[in-house]
Amino acid sequence: MSSLVPLDDPADPRLADYVQLREVNLRRLLEEEHGLFIAEGDKVIRRAADAGYEPRSFLLAPRWLESLHEVLAKWPDKPVFVVSEELAEQVTGFHVHRGALASYRRRAARPLTELLRDAPRRIAIFDDIVDHTNVGAGFRAAAAMGVELVLVTPTCADPLYRRSIKVSMGAVFQVPWTRLDTWPGDLELLQDSGYVAAAFALTDDSITLDDLAARHDERLALIFGTEGHGLKPHVLDKADLTVRIPMAGGVDSLNVASSAAVAFYATRP
Repeated sequence: MSSLVPLDDPADPRLADYVQLREVNLRRLLEEEHGLFIAEGDKVIRRAADAGYEPRSFLLAPRWLESLHEVLAKWPDKPVFVVSEELAEQVTGFHVHRGALASYRRRAARPLTELLRDAPRRIAIFDDIVDHTNVGAGFRAAAAMGVELVLVTPTCADPLYRRSIKVSMGAVFQVPWTRLDTWPGDLELLQDSGYVAAAFALTDDSITLDDLAARHDERLALIFGTEGHGLKPHVLDKADLTVRIPMAGGVDSLNVASSAAVAFYATRP
């Protein structure tokens, strides 16, 4: 069993990893500086551990010690801060659902060239999606529909931010992903590797999703843009195809995560 450390002071410096989890800018700086991310909830904590991530510490209400015993037993040298749910709320700035958190070490990003060696048939690209909920939902859809690689552009929200992880139900640990260095420059590398770059946007020359699915392309890179404004013109210019999802009922478009789920299903190999 990991080392149990009962704490009753919300200002204890050992709890620094868990401070103000809702302050996105503060958390981004802290997590980047220390190379960590926060897993919330027992299922997500388990999935991070199963994916091989190394914990820094755990922050648990007493009732979770027994059910997470197997996870804690793998890391006997990692501290388990045992706190009341009230203290957890004071530290984190919100009511911690189920009173279970863990701080894990991030891994070094894998280069795109290395990830392409596995020859994934379906790749998702999330460009400048700023809402962590949408990023998490997009990853969950990718995992559910068999997408083998997710790429996020330099301005996309962090897939390992607590909210993204929680919404994805740990799918961010399941699907290989990396952040692109240059965008849309890296699109040329995908195209040179045999991928058809299909950008989802409402344009005059777009084909329907049904048309795209009927092509049965061996390798597809499906590109989804930011909430509201969608993909920028210079990205559309570099794509091979522009694709739209036909709508009914006077609706012009879907939420980006919903669009991605529909597209992943329709184009599954």
